[in-house]
This record gives sequence, C-alpha cells and structure tokens, in this order.
Amino acid sequence: MARTVGSSGPKTAEAIRAAGIRLIYEHGFEAMSLRQLAAEVGLQPGSLYKYFDTKQDLLFDIVREHLEDLLAKIADALDGIVDPVARLAAFAAFHLRYHMTLKSNVYIANMELRSLEPDNRAIIVAMRKRYEAILIDILREGQAAGALHAAEPRVAAFAILAMLTGICNWYRADGPMTQDELVTLHVDLVLGGVGAKRQAVHKAG
Repeated sequence: MARTVGSSGPKTAEAIRAAGIRLIYEHGFEAMSLRQLAAEVGLQPGSLYKYFDTKQDLLFDIVREHLEDLLAKIADALDGIVDPVARLAAFAAFHLRYHMTLKSNVYIANMELRSLEPDNRAIIVAMRKRYEAILIDILREGQAAGALHAAEPRVAAFAILAMLTGICNWYRADGPMTQDELVTLHVDLVLGGVGAKRQAVHKAG
C-alpha cells in the first residue's frame, strides 16, 4: 500500500484500523506484527505509536468499537417494535444480516477474546452480556405473554445466538442462497424453536 503522506490523522487512524482488522482476520492477532501492519498502511513502524500505544490497545479498540456498533444498531432495529414475536424475528434478522456483512469483525470479536488482557476482556464480556440480555428479555417477555415457549429463556437465547452466529463459518456472497432467503429460513427456525409463527411487525405509534 502506498505511503499515506499528507493524510489527516483520522484518515490514517481509520486506515490502520481497517488494515488491522484484515490482518488479524487473515493471520490471527498473535501472528500479526506491527511491522507488517505499518507496511500495509505505508508508515514506519514507529509512526504507529501516534495512533495506539500497544498492539493490545489496537485489538481492544477494534473489538470494543464492534460491540458498540452492534449494540447501537440492534437498538435501532428493535426501536418501536412492541410485540415479542415480532421483536424476536427482528432480532434474528438483524443478527444474521450484521454477521453476514461484517464477518471479519465478528470473527475477531469472538476468536480473539482470548487474546485480550484481563481488564480489557472484562469490559468486552460485559458488553457481550448486554447484547445477550436483549434476546433473553425478549424471550422472557414472550413467555410471560404466552406468545413464546422456552423452558429456560437464558439457555434458549444462547442456543439461538450460537445458531445465528454460526452463519459466519459458511456463508458466501456467491452461495446458492441470497441473504434474504437465508434470513427467512433462519428466522422461521428461530420462531419455530420457541413455538411462535412469523407475523407482521407492529411498531408503537
């Protein structure tokens, strides 16, 4: 990659982040060197320290920003949807589309959790639990209303997340099914698994 001479600080920082995501996804965090990262963005290795103090800081920033984005976007996806069955369908559809679109970010957030130092890992785990709690609450609310049936909502939520997130392992943009077809299939599986049927999405107001 050509040297980023004249780039603004934010532009260079974004280039470093994008290169970091690509290299960690392709080679793993431990195998990626700062010299390799610097070469990708056309900088001297020492110049990277203007943007982050350590390689660990870079990983933490990538994973934290991923979780912040995930939490913000699921809130938008569910905004105004009041029916628990519709909320569950919307959650599943969002999760699938997000994970098919940002496979490398998701992979890093899941597989490189082990590479985070304890304090950083604790922050990320807390953010993951906030996301999981959204689905657990949907299942609990649906069960209380008699619209969903899960013997243990927490366990059901983990099973649903495992199935939906698994799409990252095999989805291909050039595969035999489109994203829309895969979303329809998986949402029906999720709803059927908790005794619900697909229905129209109803939003407040």
